[in-house]
Amino acid sequence: MAREQMNPTIEKILINIEKVMIGKRNVAELSLIALLAGGHVLLEDVPGVGKTMMVRALAKSVNANFRRIQFTPDLLPSDVTGISIYNPKEMEFEFRPGPLMGNIILADEINRTSPKTQSALLEGMEEASVTIDGVTHRLQKPFFVMATQNPIEYEGTYPLPEAQLDRFLLKMKMGYPEVDEEIEVLNRAQKVPPIEDLYSVIDLEGLIALQKEIKEVYVDETIKRYIVDIVNQTRRFPGVYLGASPRGSIALMKAAQAYAFMYGRDFCLPDDIQYLAPFVLSHRIILKSEAKFEGITAEEIVNRVIMRLPVPVQRLVK
Repeated sequence: MAREQMNPTIEKILINIEKVMIGKRNVAELSLIALLAGGHVLLEDVPGVGKTMMVRALAKSVNANFRRIQFTPDLLPSDVTGISIYNPKEMEFEFRPGPLMGNIILADEINRTSPKTQSALLEGMEEASVTIDGVTHRLQKPFFVMATQNPIEYEGTYPLPEAQLDRFLLKMKMGYPEVDEEIEVLNRAQKVPPIEDLYSVIDLEGLIALQKEIKEVYVDETIKRYIVDIVNQTRRFPGVYLGASPRGSIALMKAAQAYAFMYGRDFCLPDDIQYLAPFVLSHRIILKSEAKFEGITAEEIVNRVIMRLPVPVQRLVK
């Protein structure tokens, strides 16, 4: 689709990230879309392609408090959320916050920990709060989780349940760099790591202001109907056991608002929906076993749905 003039502040953030990440502009854009829309990202890729570096660069660019959680089989929920410890001097319990109490959280290899610990993220991702010993603690704003998982090694892992997958606004892959890009990675690795010299483009107050502006981006009734039609078709498409939920419709609309704002528009277009739908809906679709046997992917299902549906070209007249 044709690229409009990008929002100047967002352009500066992306340029800043590109000082660290080479050739991954689309991944940086999608991550920023999720952050601006108040959502979270599931990044599924092999180790060593720069997932951690990209999240750190994003956190530095917006002057956010960055926390990394390495998920392991022995990790407990309290290791993520925090714990109350008795202070004998004060004769009362004191809350010691866990790494979840940050702005931008990297949940590394989330499928390597137990479902009980995975669920510790659920309340935080959905409600922006955690409850410990009956006391609810509000998380910092903004709050953004990027979870990673290795799609190759499944031994000793715990697949994320559908309820938790549905909490992620986007799911994407980073992929290996091109040859020239990897050579540039080597050149930069010889010197001081670029992440050390990265500066903040905006502060957290500025980021929160952008998030509020995005909510004002206009979504016409025809676009909303288009979103709902796409999501409805994922539930009826042959080979699909379970289609996207209404939360998927909301996520697609919010992502489209952020994408439109990123490119300097105060309204959404059908092109926005078509581009974002595979990233927003594919992880919300469960395929039947025969479809998996035939090698059909959820991304293909979403793309086929988009190809079949008519594109709205004008506003509905009541």
